[in-house]
Amino acid sequence: MKRLPRNVTSDILVLSLLSLLGIIGYETSFGDLNFLLAALAGLVVGTLVAVAGTLWRLGVLTTVLLALAAYFLLGTPFTMPETAIFGVLPSLSSLAGLAYGAVFGWADIVTIGTPVEAPYYIAALPYFAAWLVSLVGTLLVTRWLPKRRTALRASVLVIGPALLYLSGILLGTDEAYFAGVRGVAFAVIALVWIAWHRGTTVEASGEGAKRLRRQKITGTSAVVAGAVAIGALAGIAFAPVSPDRFVLREEIVPPFDPLEFPSPLSGFRKYTKDLAEETLFTVRGLEPGDTLRLATMDSYTGRLWNVAGPEDVGADGGGYGIVGETLPEPGLADLGSRRDLEVEVGAYSDVWLPTVGYGSSLRLLDERSSANAGDLRYNPEAGTAVLTSGVDEGTHYELQANVQREPDTEDLLDVPVADLTLPIVENSPDVAEAKASEFAGDAASPIEQLRAIETALKTGGFLSHGLASDAVPSRAGHGADRITELFTRSQMVGDAEQYAAAMALMARDLGYPARVVMGFAPEISEGQEEVEVVGDDVTAWVEVAFEGVGWVSFRPTPDQVDVPKEETPKPKSEPQPQVRQPPRAEHTEDELIATVEIDETDDDDKDSPFKVPGWVWGTLAAIGIPAAIVFLPMLAVMLVKAARRRKRRTGPNERQAAAAWEELVDRYAELGFEPPAQATRLQSARALERQLGEQGLAAAMRTSGADATGPEPVALTALAATIDRDVFDGGSVPDEVVVHRWTEAEAATAAVTAAVGRVRRFISRYRIRSRR
Repeated sequence: MKRLPRNVTSDILVLSLLSLLGIIGYETSFGDLNFLLAALAGLVVGTLVAVAGTLWRLGVLTTVLLALAAYFLLGTPFTMPETAIFGVLPSLSSLAGLAYGAVFGWADIVTIGTPVEAPYYIAALPYFAAWLVSLVGTLLVTRWLPKRRTALRASVLVIGPALLYLSGILLGTDEAYFAGVRGVAFAVIALVWIAWHRGTTVEASGEGAKRLRRQKITGTSAVVAGAVAIGALAGIAFAPVSPDRFVLREEIVPPFDPLEFPSPLSGFRKYTKDLAEETLFTVRGLEPGDTLRLATMDSYTGRLWNVAGPEDVGADGGGYGIVGETLPEPGLADLGSRRDLEVEVGAYSDVWLPTVGYGSSLRLLDERSSANAGDLRYNPEAGTAVLTSGVDEGTHYELQANVQREPDTEDLLDVPVADLTLPIVENSPDVAEAKASEFAGDAASPIEQLRAIETALKTGGFLSHGLASDAVPSRAGHGADRITELFTRSQMVGDAEQYAAAMALMARDLGYPARVVMGFAPEISEGQEEVEVVGDDVTAWVEVAFEGVGWVSFRPTPDQVDVPKEETPKPKSEPQPQVRQPPRAEHTEDELIATVEIDETDDDDKDSPFKVPGWVWGTLAAIGIPAAIVFLPMLAVMLVKAARRRKRRTGPNERQAAAAWEELVDRYAELGFEPPAQATRLQSARALERQLGEQGLAAAMRTSGADATGPEPVALTALAATIDRDVFDGGSVPDEVVVHRWTEAEAATAAVTAAVGRVRRFISRYRIRSRR
């Protein structure tokens, strides 16, 4: 086994340092340096495999295959330790995450809200990036650069670390992480390293070598000083401020589309009619007056209020991005006291997660939801969360949040509404605008106008959920026709769905940024630890944004349920003449036959006592996939070698005798020796014996041959001379001679195989060499 030259080792260290400087830029995405463990593991694995491939004289393809195996086998404890078996061994989940993160992690990281903590495989991204750059760079350093050590080739090798540096910028945020320090350090190290390769092809000694070294030091220092000075001046003059930094997450729209799901407000009556007494959630940590926020809707189409889709959301509407446990902060909010909630879902089934205020962290606790943590989306401006894989009975999570401070009306008299860009309201009924002006009256400030509208609706309307027990029917829905009906009937009758929708439209007609929020308002007593939220607690309210304050809530739904009845005179009945009815026809159909349901379930689908538990399949997959990665390539190589051997044992005896030597040379090459490409058998034998002596294997071969049960191996030069005589004597070669030559070749091969050690024997099983 050869050793790496000192200059190659220094080149590898320089490339590793440059790669580390580049990948540290991922800190702005992950929020801290926890990802560095995965990145450093990627650097180490890629570098060591490339170095091992060079030292063991493996081909490039074999080295890459070995690197892939190391990537999967060694990556789990550094990227996904929680999914590892015994904390170290890869599992089916971690192997899938390593593959999925390398392919799709690039798209995920630019749509995930920072700090990036989900999906579970996201740490595979820096691991893969560092592994790939270090593997390719080290292969070039050990195999390509030594052939011609020039500044141009050194410049090519800097491309990999530079791409890592660039990816840290593009995948990060508009806040740079020590950009000046990292940039100057990267440039200085790269320039010094490249400049040091100038003139390495010039041979000099004595005084000439000293003079050449002085020139390189002087020139390199001048270049570095000039680069640092120019870079510093250019950075001061042209460096963008944080909001102007180009990052991909600002250009790419999150893929989640709320319009794929029904509007939460359209299902309002389901809670009051079908789930009125059902326990939807059990919540711990609520305080009196708290309301659970389910969904925030800022888009109206004329049929319903809905959450704006990614193409319609305004510049200030936020957006639903993938998040981890840490939730991003809202841009406009005056946050007050903190809530630590624990929510267990009961009869509720949808995709929206109930929250309170604006969350700071959300952790899924149950096994199913935790496995789908990558499906969690959060909108910090709306304060609402979505689990796209579904929320149903058994979902369990913890939420830390802060509630919005609610200022008094007097405190908002001189406060303007916020200047926000929200989705436009379409097809708003004309009566809403007319009623907005009527209810606002002579109020001057926005808060007075909004409170006047809230009071007019709350005191002038009546509450009805459209139940059979209600005195007056109330139609569901909040489209333009239903809002028109609300205002044009003799009495305003509806529930929170209609009143909140109507007030939000009226506020929008006045030019104020308003939205509808649907949620639950359970009764909470002082000191109550656990609250059961039922369907009858459902409600909706309106929020309007005020400058520097945040979203202030308005609750226009009235409490009055006794709707005055309208007296309408009954029409007088007029007697009708009697008409003889025809006789009743007899039905002859057989109505006594009962419907029989036939069980068509296939017997194979029924439970079997021999059904294999899921954990068994998981364990088999966790062990079988790594084993397949290691042993399937080995099996393929063994089959190719067996076919090669069978082919050489066919044909004339002279050819079979010569093929015995070809088989020996190929086996030696696969063990890491370097037989001459163009040489006679004697020349090849001498070259191989010389390498055996240089590596100290000659004595070990004699020992292993003496201990073996087969024939003692002959010297390679003697075997080569004997085969030359068999081939060139001109006479026929007997069958027993062919068998003897193959036996001698196999003995020589077996002796060297035993002498080289386990590692080289193992690697040789992956190598194929056909000597032409």
